[in-house]
Amino acid sequence: MTSPDAARLSVSLDDLPTLVGRTFGPSSWREIPQSEVTAFADLTGDHNPIHLDPEMAATTPFGGTIVHGYLTLSLVVPLMAEVFEVTDIGVGINYGLDRLRFPSPVPVGSRVRIAGEVTAVDEVAGGLQVAARVVFEVEGGSKPACVADMVLRYYR
Repeated sequence: MTSPDAARLSVSLDDLPTLVGRTFGPSSWREIPQSEVTAFADLTGDHNPIHLDPEMAATTPFGGTIVHGYLTLSLVVPLMAEVFEVTDIGVGINYGLDRLRFPSPVPVGSRVRIAGEVTAVDEVAGGLQVAARVVFEVEGGSKPACVADMVLRYYR
């Protein structure tokens, strides 16, 4: 579900070049419960106690368990789908990241959302490449939880 105050960008492949400098979002808020953090730990093998052991995590500067950074990043797919859409394509892919930072932790049980900006659109063989800076906000937080300079490719 899209946030009522969201700025949704929905454009055709041909209109992508006109988006440079445009912002999108914010998305709706998404809670990250301990059950998802535990499932992510089991899936990836990252069983760092900072994510799973509330007693140990309470003794850290974070004061409790925190969400894996890469779990936070993986939520870009459903959250971005709420606020950014390219129509009339055959396929869109995540081509990679130019830069990724996790400036502040996401406490387990908190809510995150994303907003972003299209920073570049370039032609590639058979399609267009979009660079977008996506920022994850933690509800009530003072700093972003994640800043990702994403590279996306869209083909007919």
